[in-house]
Amino acid sequence: MITTDFVPGSPCWLDLGSPDVEVAAAFCRAVFGWRAEPYGDQGAGGYTLFRLDGKAVGAVGPLPGDGARPAWTLYFHTPDADATAAAVRQAGGAVRSAPALVGADDGRFARLTDPQGAEFAVWQPVRYPGVEAADGPGNLCWTELYTTDASAARTFYRTVFGWSTQDMPLPGGGGIYTLLTPAGCGEERMHGGLMEVPADLLGPDGKPYWHPVFASRDCDATVGMVTGNGGTLSMGPETAEGVGRLAVCTDPFGAEFVVLTPEGTL
Repeated sequence: MITTDFVPGSPCWLDLGSPDVEVAAAFCRAVFGWRAEPYGDQGAGGYTLFRLDGKAVGAVGPLPGDGARPAWTLYFHTPDADATAAAVRQAGGAVRSAPALVGADDGRFARLTDPQGAEFAVWQPVRYPGVEAADGPGNLCWTELYTTDASAARTFYRTVFGWSTQDMPLPGGGGIYTLLTPAGCGEERMHGGLMEVPADLLGPDGKPYWHPVFASRDCDATVGMVTGNGGTLSMGPETAEGVGRLAVCTDPFGAEFVVLTPEGTL
């Protein structure tokens, strides 16, 4: 599960890059019940925090650069952003944005890319640890990587973050799903998974990517809010044994996320 007592390599933040921050924020308000508020002195259309029951659960901001596609970025906790960026380079990845300070003393972040092209980020907290709620309805509850080379991805992330991995066969011969856990933690801190997907199923550019999974009290009802507010249903809703009822969705600009009602809460 994802928690807010962050350890090195655990998910700690997420934000959405969008060509229209206000439209994307309105969509998220309608679907998840999040309240949007400008970060710091950001005005309309700038970096915007999402809160649920008063707690920060993510953010949305403008696309980070030319050629960037609308997408959620997952951030992983690090005690040293510079050391993690160096480890990424040494392991064959790339640093898209060098470690930099956010605000006066909120923390430091870096945008990174693994050797297969999946983008992610790291956060070194100073004043601001990360999300203030996780694993409940409307919160981040899982992270997932679709990659073109699962073996290489496992090696890379084990090298950079020290994650432990556990391979699990998918039903019906659907391949292998690799479960991810922060270094030195038990299975109760398992935070995500990765699986190999053919490039032609990864969108028009065939590029690997991470996406967030949000918990929902009622997957089908949340999907109705997605499609009723300009989003798209890509897969499901369907019930996965041992997991729960889930659906793959996109927002009005094509940013992908998953909605999950965990088994046992149905």
